Amino acid sequence: MSDFADDIKRFNGIYKLPVNDVPTTDIGVSVSERLKAFKNILIEEVHEIDEIIDAQESGKSEMEVLTMLADLLGDIQVYCASEMAKFGLPLDQVLAIIMQSNFSKLGADGRPIYDERGKVMKGPSYWKPEPKIQELLASLKK
Repeated sequence: MSDFADDIKRFNGIYKLPVNDVPTTDIGVSVSERLKAFKNILIEEVHEIDEIIDAQESGKSEMEVLTMLADLLGDIQVYCASEMAKFGLPLDQVLAIIMQSNFSKLGADGRPIYDERGKVMKGPSYWKPEPKIQELLASLKK
């Protein structure tokens, strides 16, 4: 487990937020109730993007804009990791599977494939991460 994952569990404990060592939906409230609250938190964070855009467009220094951006992106990662700890989802292992799936998106020539927006597209060797994530979670519930 990474130092970050350890810190998230410590954070949740300090702030009396659920921390589970095995995957579970039993966190004291319904999953839908928790996800609605989490969605609202993320929406608030996403709205901070407008503040960063305004700062950049109004001539704030590069360092001020980068600092705001780092804080925003870091906060989003902390919120997501905290949710994973609540549900007993293993942060490092899940992210490793997702990253390996992302690497499988390369084209047959070993190069990235992009759409017109610059989004990475799926190559011929792409595999979905969900089956491996499900296998991981099932192994942890035993």
